[in-house]
Amino acid sequence: MKKFLYIAIIGIVIWSCGGGGDDPPTPPAENKPPTTPTTIYPANNDLCIDNSVNFNWNASTDPEGDAITYTVEVSENSSFSPISQTKTTSTTSTTISLEKGVPFYWRVRAKDSKNDSSANSTVVQFYTEGDGVSNHLPFAPVLVAPELNETVAGTSTTLSWTASDVDTGDTLTYDVYFGTTNPPTTKEGSNITANSLSVNLSGTTTYYWKVVVKDDKGGQTIGQIWDFKTD
Repeated sequence: MKKFLYIAIIGIVIWSCGGGGDDPPTPPAENKPPTTPTTIYPANNDLCIDNSVNFNWNASTDPEGDAITYTVEVSENSSFSPISQTKTTSTTSTTISLEKGVPFYWRVRAKDSKNDSSANSTVVQFYTEGDGVSNHLPFAPVLVAPELNETVAGTSTTLSWTASDVDTGDTLTYDVYFGTTNPPTTKEGSNITANSLSVNLSGTTTYYWKVVVKDDKGGQTIGQIWDFKTD
């Protein structure tokens, strides 16, 4: 009898430890963000005759079929600091009124109903026509190398960038400021025509540099400050 009770008790313990209830619920699938929208208009280097600009882009798709909204950001600075205008819409176009005679940059991103956002689209630069404007300022320079915050090896490197002007006939030249202070004050290159400049480096140092883009009609645009380090 004692042996029977012992076996019965063990069976109860095993049953209570083993559960016997329902399996744990399957966790919900991780939500995925929408695809990144691609810009249509304004296109890169466009001159917009009307300062009330109708921005257009291709639709994003959402893996779960969630509703999508789009946020358009416009800035006078290619780094989007600060942002001049922001607008959110559920369609693939929106109209924003901007200042005349100014170079602008725009981008768009998508967000689903679960608040997951895509990456920003490629940044596009464009110009709004001014009243009686005969010359347009160049666009701000775009960094090529070294990349922002990159660590560079060696005792020299080549600074490189790109720049453009909506007045395609203008000749562009560059002043390059370079040094260990922020902002850099030493003019390392003056009125150069190439989109690159070689500089000497010291080890374990942070360098700052910027490019001023000038056209042959007296217009100029000061670029943002970039930095990199040496090992």
